[in-house]
Amino acid sequence: MSEMMREPREVMRDEMAVRDRLLATLEDGPKTVPEIAQALGYPTYEVMHWVMAARRYGHIKESSQPTADDYFQYALVEKE
Repeated sequence: MSEMMREPREVMRDEMAVRDRLLATLEDGPKTVPEIAQALGYPTYEVMHWVMAARRYGHIKESSQPTADDYFQYALVEKE
């Protein structure tokens, strides 16, 4: 059975509620979007929105090179 895709605005509405969980997922090291999605229990297309928002606001950064599966890994930005 396929799940209905939510509208992007609905996904982004959840960003603030999910952000702390997303960041906590990266505390033990960098992960790809599919790995983060699996840890959070959300579809990858929703997690991609949240990862891009966290990246835009400087909470996380992407690796300089993709993995063998062509996914970039995302890691927490070091606090000064």
